[in-house]
Amino acid sequence: MENYKLKTFNIGELKGISTKNIDEHLKLYAGYVKHTNLILEKIGSLDTSDTTNAYIISELQRRFAFEFGGMRNHEYYFSSLADGANAITAGGALEQALIEDFGSFDAWLTKFKTLALTRGIGWAMLSYDKESGKLINHWVDEQHVGHLVSTSPIIALDMWEHAFVYDYPTSEKKNYIDAFFNNLNWQIVEKNLEK
Repeated sequence: MENYKLKTFNIGELKGISTKNIDEHLKLYAGYVKHTNLILEKIGSLDTSDTTNAYIISELQRRFAFEFGGMRNHEYYFSSLADGANAITAGGALEQALIEDFGSFDAWLTKFKTLALTRGIGWAMLSYDKESGKLINHWVDEQHVGHLVSTSPIIALDMWEHAFVYDYPTSEKKNYIDAFFNNLNWQIVEKNLEK
């Protein structure tokens, strides 16, 4: 099996999120890619016909979900901060969907920011449900618990402390949430919906 590749992101200077925080965060992302590959290699090296390996393989698969989720969540996160901040397209498909599903863009944003303040470690996500054609705000614990079946991420906001600790104490994570949205490249987010 071919290894997953570390992606690069054209993230310039951000307002309210320091280069140090982004650099340290990218190192963490690199670890998720590395460990995703290591786990797959280990599973591939085990004899699946030997039932004594069943427990080891199942535990590796559990860990794989965490590492793979961390890899992909961070790819959505960093790509949405790449190439500079861009406003949402007025009257575009994403804005129209947010209005239809939440009443207005501002109503959606208020709900999403409230979700992002959830206590604990995880991700605030906006995802598109392919079955209903609706946008859904939801929380993902850690990296993998809470991803909704039949949905694709549109926005992934990392709410683990590592995402903001160099810039804000945990009591000020609201400021980090605001900074994320001030730096968001809505063109990338809109492409996520198109996909």
